Amino acid sequence: MKVLRILVALVLTTGGCLTGRAAYLHAKAELAGLLIRRAWDQSVQHGGAHAPWPWADTHPVARLRIPRLTYDEIVLDNATPRTLAFGPARLLSSADFGEPGNLELAGHRTTWFRSLEGIAADDQIEIEWITRRGEVRKRDYRVTDIDVVRPEDVHLLAPTAEDTLTLITCYPFNRSPRSPFRFVVRARPLGSSTSERAAKALSPTATPG
Repeated sequence: MKVLRILVALVLTTGGCLTGRAAYLHAKAELAGLLIRRAWDQSVQHGGAHAPWPWADTHPVARLRIPRLTYDEIVLDNATPRTLAFGPARLLSSADFGEPGNLELAGHRTTWFRSLEGIAADDQIEIEWITRRGEVRKRDYRVTDIDVVRPEDVHLLAPTAEDTLTLITCYPFNRSPRSPFRFVVRARPLGSSTSERAAKALSPTATPG
């Protein structure tokens, strides 16, 4: 009986520690989200880059919304594993916001991009960003393609002559440790034809936003 009581005490203690750690991590994530959104609001009001906390190695660069899914997240710069723990982020190898080319945003399948499980063709995606001059710009996109590919199938991440938005996350959408595929959403800007976008991308007078 004494051994049993010790085992029960150990189980309860371990469970309490794990519960406490889970609560701490959840509270930390909630606080980080508030600080990131506050930094974005500061950028909108005053221009420039604002770090969410003094030692942060990233900063908010855009706001990503998918109205039908009631999705609304702040996008961070530089999609490193550390940055992706706090939100969706732009791949540094992609086009920048407002520039012609392939703008690529990545996010975790279990958190920031979990909502992509419900996305559909023709859904509208809204991107809001701040230019180098501190001006707020917005561009609306329409989903044209949804693909599940293998990690080595990187052609969907290649540069494009047309303005393109690419959202990428791991697949399938569950908490399994294995995610052998990639879920890729492609979207094109609303209100411009393919030929118009290509002409803008190739025009020598086109300037980045």
